[in-house]
This record gives sequence, structure tokens and C-alpha cells, in this order.
Amino acid sequence: MNERTARCLLLSKVLIADGIMTENERIFLDRSMTKMGLTPEERRSVIELEGWNEAESALSALPTQDKQELLSELVDAASADGRLSPLEAEMVKRIGHSLGLDP
Repeated sequence: MNERTARCLLLSKVLIADGIMTENERIFLDRSMTKMGLTPEERRSVIELEGWNEAESALSALPTQDKQELLSELVDAASADGRLSPLEAEMVKRIGHSLGLDP
């Protein structure tokens, strides 16, 4: 799995953590996939959550600064609908811990 797809899968993980993906969250994900240059096939795999469980391990070798930037992007994603649900915040925290970042 490439880094771009793994990043978008983690965004998806955060966006659906509360069981609801709002229109603003869908737009955020779509813009992120466009910004990262995902191919139609990669976009499909993100939307269908293929490789969801491998995304964190695919990014574990990133430098700490890149991981911190990713975590910041995950917070932005969680706030895309104007509120940060406790479930989304917990998912961001869990991903950060999985990537070896302490809150």
C-alpha cells in the first residue's frame, strides 16, 4: 500500500468513527484524495475501506514530523463538519498512539 492511499484510509477511519459521514466530511475526503493524486482505483479502495487495517502499519516508518503532520490533518478531518465528536477524537488519539506518538 502506498503512503497516499494509507493516509486517505486513516482520514476515512476518523471520518466514520462516529458512524456518520456528513457532506462536509465527504467533501474533505474527496479534496484530500484529489490533493494526494489518488488514481480512480485508489479512490475506490479508500471509499470501500480496502486495506483499512493495514494503513497504520504502512505509515509506521514515516519520520516523526510527518506523523505529527498527519495527526494534525486527522484532527482537521474530524472537525470538517464543525464539531469534534468524542468518537472521532478517540480515533485520532488511537491512531497517534499506533504511530508511536504520545499525546
